[in-house]
Amino acid sequence: MAEVIRLIRRIRSKRNTLHIQRTFRDRFNPMEMYSDDQLFERYRFRRSTIFFIVDLISHKLAHPTQRSHSLPPIIQVLIFLQFVASGAFHLLVAQSFSVSKATAGRCVHRVADSLCRLSTRFIAFPTGQRSLDVKRAFHAIAGFPKVLGCVDGTQIRIASPKVNEADFVNRKGFHSLNVQMVCDPKFLITNCVANWPGSCHDARIFKESKLCHNFENGLHDGFLLGDSGYPCRRYLMTPYHNTGDLRHKERYTYSLCRTRVLIEQTFGILKRRFPCLSTGLRTNPTRACTYVISCVILHNIGIVKQDIVINDVDELTVQGPDQQQQQLQGNDGFSITDHIA
Repeated sequence: MAEVIRLIRRIRSKRNTLHIQRTFRDRFNPMEMYSDDQLFERYRFRRSTIFFIVDLISHKLAHPTQRSHSLPPIIQVLIFLQFVASGAFHLLVAQSFSVSKATAGRCVHRVADSLCRLSTRFIAFPTGQRSLDVKRAFHAIAGFPKVLGCVDGTQIRIASPKVNEADFVNRKGFHSLNVQMVCDPKFLITNCVANWPGSCHDARIFKESKLCHNFENGLHDGFLLGDSGYPCRRYLMTPYHNTGDLRHKERYTYSLCRTRVLIEQTFGILKRRFPCLSTGLRTNPTRACTYVISCVILHNIGIVKQDIVINDVDELTVQGPDQQQQQLQGNDGFSITDHIA
């Protein structure tokens, strides 16, 4: 008897269930509707650069079937660009392209993962002839010799993680990732470490990084410039804590700070271009790390393709000697600092 009652209930539930017919929404292609300036305003890139990005990762995004009106790679890339350019919720991004919230989320994840696979191509520390060009460009700014990059960390706000939540609370009291970056004179980011929680100190992140190990092993001939939060090393120059009113120490500190400010400007350019990094990433640390690396890659692509135009960069890099060869006395950071000063 109980089995009969359950059967009757299943039949009634099927009768009362409304069948929602599947519908396919009309999708528009922003590339056909907007001008270059309108595309730049909405997606932070112009038409030619967007097509360049699509060509880079289209083989990773294309669906192997034409069933169910699958999203083409160009639409998936535009969904991701609108997400990082606005920091909006997936629901709002989805409504802009007449897709579901889940589809928008999958597009954001797939494009970010595809871009991260290109990190070694677009985030590369200068070597060979490029390192000589970087040294000349840095020397032209304030006369500081043999500089290969400026290093610093920035806090990227994230949602409260479920695991090791206390480790991600930074000194300002909110959850974040402490992201280390190194820039060159053209604001290109040449090194990025984004997998450390916000409570970690900049000096520890640098000490544990592969870049530090490369400098320790003598793979790079030059200096990094850091603020007073970093230890002074033979390859990492920091300002004097107390110049003692000595002119040569004051000139050294002024030259270092005037050159090192480029990394602060790079952070500003990156976060203004991709507001999701300044307003915060509402996701877990692993996914947030992927988004940060993706934004850094897009930032470098924008500079290379001249979608990001920084005034006066060319004027800063035309002067300076071809090489800055100096015989530095001593092998520790403080003796090299005194020699440069």
